This record gives sequence, structure tokens and C-alpha cells, in this order.
Amino acid sequence: MVGIGPKRPRSRKGSFADVPQNLLAEIKHFEDIFTVGAAKLKQVSDHFVKELEKGLSVEGGNIPMNVTWVMGYPDGDEKGTFLALDMGGTNMRVCEIILGEEKGSFDIIQSKYRMPEELKTGTAEELWEYIADCLKQFIEYHHENQELSKLPLGFTFSYPATQDYIDHGILQRWTKGFDIDGVEGQDVVPPLEAVLKKRGLPIKIAALINDTTGTLIASNYTDPEMKIGCIFGTGVNAAYMENVGSVPKIAHMGLPPDMPVAINCEYGAFDNEHIVLPLTKYDHIIDRDSPRPGQQAFEKMTAGLYLGEIFRLALLDLLECQPGLIFKGQDTSKLEKPYILDASVLACIEEDPYENLLETRDVIEKSLGIQPTQAELEMIRRLAELIGTRAARLSACGVAAICKKKNIQSCHVGADGSVFTKYPHFKARGAQALREILDWAPDEKDKVSIMAAEDGSGVGAALIAALTLKRFKAGNLAGIRDMGSMKTLV
Repeated sequence: MVGIGPKRPRSRKGSFADVPQNLLAEIKHFEDIFTVGAAKLKQVSDHFVKELEKGLSVEGGNIPMNVTWVMGYPDGDEKGTFLALDMGGTNMRVCEIILGEEKGSFDIIQSKYRMPEELKTGTAEELWEYIADCLKQFIEYHHENQELSKLPLGFTFSYPATQDYIDHGILQRWTKGFDIDGVEGQDVVPPLEAVLKKRGLPIKIAALINDTTGTLIASNYTDPEMKIGCIFGTGVNAAYMENVGSVPKIAHMGLPPDMPVAINCEYGAFDNEHIVLPLTKYDHIIDRDSPRPGQQAFEKMTAGLYLGEIFRLALLDLLECQPGLIFKGQDTSKLEKPYILDASVLACIEEDPYENLLETRDVIEKSLGIQPTQAELEMIRRLAELIGTRAARLSACGVAAICKKKNIQSCHVGADGSVFTKYPHFKARGAQALREILDWAPDEKDKVSIMAAEDGSGVGAALIAALTLKRFKAGNLAGIRDMGSMKTLV
């Protein structure tokens, strides 16, 4: 079958020449359960379109399809200096962005801070205080003793949030391993602004955005062909521009039907009912043992947070079901620890040339304290390929679904996130999957190209803050709540 994944690897003596028959059978089993063919991709994409439409309806669905109140693309005359705060799943970034005179030009100063693991299950107060401390440290270094009340802040909050206004947002649910009590169902802007005020930082949040929306806007700022913004990282998501008339759940607002508004899909929640996704027993285990069982089904099969865990569970399954088949006589206790392996381990394995798999041997020994045989290395490599390929091919289904829904024949897709930027072959595998789903002829060039995005969490946040202030000045107040704060910024 064409395009269902990479070819079977070749060892030094031929195709799996040194692999025992019983281990070959297990490799074949992994190939059977992790391979996603073109027909399945099309089925997933078609169901995806229905779920996107359902999310825009008054009734809603699993995919939130959050209205962001970003009303259109930048036109190039956005100017000024803006702060951007980026709260991701792994890192916190504080940026200062200067939008230049020339369209698409900007300068950026930034500092990165690690999100402590204990913060992810701590208290809401600890979270906001940590964010404020990072911002204060940045300000004191770059703007000591300066008046900053006129410096707007774009807050990139990359978690599902309901936004009746662009400068506020109610957290729907935590994702990416966060589980902090007292934040879900609450507006996240007031508590952060309260802590900033307590710290003596008179900074106002002009816009609360998602990193996908920022990616969409920042990418379009430098390339007008960019029509979709995606994140393939710790989590997965996409944003695109919709017409207000195609969003029944805001019809009561009486806005012009042809007015554009960016939609933050939050489609990591696609197919929570498990109707079409090709789940394995490892996917079911991950869901069962996660902080939010029954949620984020698509994300748990494709996002960087889970790829290493799928790999670990598959190896552990071999150990438990067929004792002595792999890692015979070795201490495998580390393999029993959940999430001990992350996506970087799989990326390292896939980067390793097939000649000897020395790097694979080193990373397994370092991560798990196990010294694999050559046959086990061959199996490990193939398993990593299968999991990485499945993630890339399924990820393409969301992009294809947006294209189908909007009848986009050709466009650029801005993509960010560690899996897209660092995982070997992810981009090429996704591109091949798009060809299969959208039925391009073999001699046709890619009509929908996924490419590296501009800095959506930083530059995108600054641009959206600028667009919001511009709308306020023009008297377009749809989706703006805090009029007093806006007046102090313009």
C-alpha cells in the first residue's frame, strides 16, 4: 500500500536478518496496529469536518471552536511596542516586540523561564504569582524606573478558554498535564492583573490569545498565503479565520455575516467518543490513567506529551506478555515508571542512521538502564518510526478538515511546536498524508503546504493587541469588555 508509513528498516545484513522469528511477529503486530492507511485518514477527516461544524453550532460539541474576537488579519500598518506573555505547557516566555515601519518587520527581546512541574498541580495563587514574578524580572532588567502604564500586554494562554471578550477568558479545562484547582470555570485575567498590581506593575492585558491564533496572525503578517495556524507540540491545535455568518452560536449578536473572526478550534478534543480514531490498547491506557479521562482523545494520540508514553507502554506490554522475549536478564524497573520517556527519545532514535544504531543504544541505556541487543535495537527503531508516523499522519487530518470545511483549494499553513520543529520526518509524513486525504494527482505540487510559522506566542500576541487597540480607536467594540483599560492604552 502506498504512503502508509516508512519502509521496513534494513539491518546490516538485510531486512531484519538478525531478528528472531518471535520478535519479528511482534514487530508485524505493531505495524498492523499503528499503521493508518489513506482510507482511514479520509474517514477521520470527514468526521473531523462534521465535528468542526458542530462546535460552531449553538449546541456545541467536543471541539469547542472558541470565538477569539480577533476580527481579521493585520494589514501592515500596526506599529508600536508591546509586551507578550506566553504560558505554554513547558516554558514561560516574556517578550517585548517592536512592530516596525515596514510590513512584516519586527524586533523582539525575550526571556524564557521553565514552568516548574510542581506548579502544574499546585494552587492558583502560586501560578499567578510565578507568572507575575517572571514578568517583573523581565521588566526590571529591561525597563528599570520607566513608566509602563501605556505598554499593552498580549497574554498567550494556550489552554481552552471561552471568550465573550478578547481581553478576558474563562478556562474550560486544563490540558498539557496541568491540574490546578480553582481555575477551571474562572476568568483568568482578573487574578493575574490583581497580582501584577500588587507587584507594582501597572500593566493592562489588551488581549488574551491562544498560541494557535497568534501563530495564524503572526504568520499571515509575513505571508498573506497563511490561512491556518497550527501547533504540533506538547499539545495539538489549530486556528483559522471564519465568517461570522458561519458561526451560529454568536448569531444573536447581530454582527455582519461577512465579518471575519478567528476561531481557536481546540481540536485536541476531537473524537472523544472514540468513533473513528484508530485507537490501540496503549491509547486506552493513556486515557484511563490521565488526569482527564475521556477528554483530548486526538491530542493523546498525536501530541509530544504522549508519544514517549505510547512507546513505553508498547515495550512494557512485550515484557509482561512474553517474559524473556526482550531485555532478558536485565533490570527493567525504570520502564515501569509512567512518562519516563518523552518525545525527544523517539526523535533521537529516528535520527539515528541504520548502519549500527549506536545512538539508539546509548539513549535507551541512558533513559532506561537497559543494554539492547542488535535485534532489540531493530525492533525499537521500527516501533519509534510507527508511533511517529501515526502521529504525523493523524495530525494532517485536522488541517485537511479545515481545508475541506472552508473549501480552501490551496494555502500555506503556519506550524509551530517542538514536534513540528524537532521531530524527524514529521513534516514530510504530514505532507504525504495531506496528498492522500485531498486526492492530489501524483504530478501535482503540494497545494496546501505546512511550513514553519512565525513566533505566534510572541509576535502574534503583540499583533493581536495592536489590532484590538486599532479596533477600539475605530469604534468597533465587538468582543471588547474593559473599555476603561483600553482608553488608558490608546
